[in-house]
Amino acid sequence: MKILVTGGAGFIGGNFVHHMVNKYPDYEIVNLDLLTYAGNLETLKPVEDKPNYKFVKGDIADREFIMDLFEKEKFDIVVNFAAESHVDRSIEDPSIFVKTNVEGTVVLLDAAKKYGVKRYHQVSTDEVYGDLPLDRPDLFFTETTPLHTSSPYSSSKASADLFVLAYHRTFGLPVTISRCSNNYGPYHFPEKLIPLMISRALADEELPVYGRGENVRDWLHVSDHCEAIDLIIHKGKVGEVYNVGGHNERTNL
Repeated sequence: MKILVTGGAGFIGGNFVHHMVNKYPDYEIVNLDLLTYAGNLETLKPVEDKPNYKFVKGDIADREFIMDLFEKEKFDIVVNFAAESHVDRSIEDPSIFVKTNVEGTVVLLDAAKKYGVKRYHQVSTDEVYGDLPLDRPDLFFTETTPLHTSSPYSSSKASADLFVLAYHRTFGLPVTISRCSNNYGPYHFPEKLIPLMISRALADEELPVYGRGENVRDWLHVSDHCEAIDLIIHKGKVGEVYNVGGHNERTNL
């Protein structure tokens, strides 16, 4: 079994690479990453010399490069983590989010279709659903919740999800999608809430409060997320969307 993991030098993708390389020594794991500001190969030092692991630097939106890679490697499964994911950056410059998150996904889908990939899995986010009302703690997102995006980032991820489902319905490509809540755990990028708060507290610095601090987030440990994706790519029903949450709702304060 040969698996392509895109965005495998990022936070969640890197943890997934660790998970798959160590759990499945008979699998070949190819990590494709462009190594933008959020990519860090240092986090992959423990697996870089494993015989079932290989790193390739490249851009998922580079069609010629991706087609050559798929022709050469003959992947069985593709798991797409590669994405621009910073909401504030998406507001400053939405175009790079369209290029990577939408156009890059379409390039991967075309390659998966052309070269007979057995399963294409898209890693998405619950941000495609928008926000739940603060006065209704009994409500949860479900897989049938309408998409209601609120930023260029979430709009780009929702667009990518719709392309993935369209390739299944139009071309019969075997796809699955997972939409996760907020992850935390090893190798978390330092600008994110939990590592930011920890690093500032350790440095005896002021802790930033966004708004009134009443925003609620559902927190999911990244290892649980990796286990869920592992299960979905092996046993998930083709054409389905799976929400992956931790049921750990907490206000920012």
